[in-house]
This record gives sequence, structure tokens and C-alpha cells, in this order.
Amino acid sequence: MPNLLFNSIQLRVPFVMASLDWLIVAVASFTIFQIMFHYLSARISIFFCKSYQTLTDIQKTEWNSRVVSTFHALVVGLLSLYLLWFDDAVNANPIWGDPTLVKLNVGLTTGYLISDFLLILWYWEAIGDIYFIIHHSTALYAYYYVLGQGLLPYFANFRLIAEFSTPFVNQRWFFEALGYPKTSLPNIINGFLMTVVFFLVRIAVMPPYYSKMIYTFGTEAFYKLGLRAQFAWIAASLCLDVMNIMWMYKIGRGCYKVLLACKKQQADIQKNGKQH
Repeated sequence: MPNLLFNSIQLRVPFVMASLDWLIVAVASFTIFQIMFHYLSARISIFFCKSYQTLTDIQKTEWNSRVVSTFHALVVGLLSLYLLWFDDAVNANPIWGDPTLVKLNVGLTTGYLISDFLLILWYWEAIGDIYFIIHHSTALYAYYYVLGQGLLPYFANFRLIAEFSTPFVNQRWFFEALGYPKTSLPNIINGFLMTVVFFLVRIAVMPPYYSKMIYTFGTEAFYKLGLRAQFAWIAASLCLDVMNIMWMYKIGRGCYKVLLACKKQQADIQKNGKQH
């Protein structure tokens, strides 16, 4: 059944993409995410969380940015996973396979990255972060070859499964903004899931990703890429993964500190109980 559905989608999408082009997808994506940030996020947040109204303007800016980020992560993450399972053409030829559906996913991400990049610059006091500037610039540099020349569809799509960790990272910030103690049960559960998922989709995937990359070295398909595309592919992958390792280290340290705080809190409770 999934394969029949996928084949049906494959028949329709090339026609749509031929008439719309990936650039229009990216522009549409950019527009949607801008509308979400400026108009929809606040209304949705107030409906589900009345405490949103008590936040400062700076906090509301970052809150809206993270709502958009979470929505983007879920959409492209699920689509990337679907393509990894069912896009036989791309899986069979990771460098030159039919990139039509991957372009759709990467186009959505490109629109988001440009939107978020501009928001970071405009609201630097609230959400400015040099590492996100580097991350977005690196990803956009690599996506140019995917969208413009249809290269490396498998590897471009593979990297998008990393977005599954984003909702948990954002949720940690939401809890902090709402004043949840770090040792509260919701924070602990989310922190555990964030650590596990971040490791699985950003760190544990490195060996299979680079193994598949190295396997292509020296092949005709690899040489056909040309030096510029080869450099963009390898350099962008290494740059993004250096940041992933750095963020994993920070998450691990944060998790360790929370565990120590929980242990100390439990010890204080037992101590006070004995004193009574």
C-alpha cells in the first residue's frame, strides 16, 4: 500500500514541479513561515497557552520563532523519513537519482532557512546566534547544488531527519520561558527524550552517512559531480556535524546537571524527612 501511494505521488509531483519549479516552492515556503511568525504563532499560542500573554516582547519573539521552527521540523522530518523508506530511485542512486520529491522537501527547507536567517538578523537582540547563521549559510550553500543541479538527493534528504530533534529542543525553551523548574517531571521527560532523539538523528547517523559517502569515492558518479560540488558536499557535511557534536556535548552537560540537581533535591527531601 505505501509503495502504491508513493508511485501515485511520483506520477503527480513531476508534473507539478515542472510547472511550478523548486524556486516557487521555496518562495511559497518562505511566505508561509513569515506569516506563521508574524501572525499565526501568537494566535495559536494564546489559544493553547494563556501564559503566552505574560511573556516579554523578546520572549514572544523567540517563542514565535520556535513555534515556526517546530512546525517546519515536523513537516520536513516526516517527509524525509518517508522518502528514505520509499523513494527507490534515490536510494538506488544516491548521487544522481531522480531528485523530484527530494527537491520538494529541500525547497521547503530552503524557504524556511531564508526566512529564519532574515528574522535572526532583524531580531538579533532576541534570537541572534552566530552558530545558527553558520548553520543556515552552510545548509543553503549545499542546497544550491541539490536544487539547482539535482545532485546528491539521497544525502540531502538523509540530513533532514536531524530535524526530529528540533521539537524537543524548542520544548525545553518553552518550559523555561513558562517558569517550569528544571527538575519538574515535564522538563525531565522532555530532557531525556531530547537527549536520546538528538543523539539518534544527529550523532548515531554519522557512521552510516559517511560510510555511504566514502563508498561513492572513486566512482564514475562521484567524479561526474565536479570539484565544486564535491567540496560543497564534504565541507558542508563536516561543518554541520562539528556543530552537531558541539550541541550534543552541551545537551549532555545540561542533562548531567539536571540529574545532579534531582539527586540533590531528593537527598534534601530525605534529610528533611528524617529531621521531622
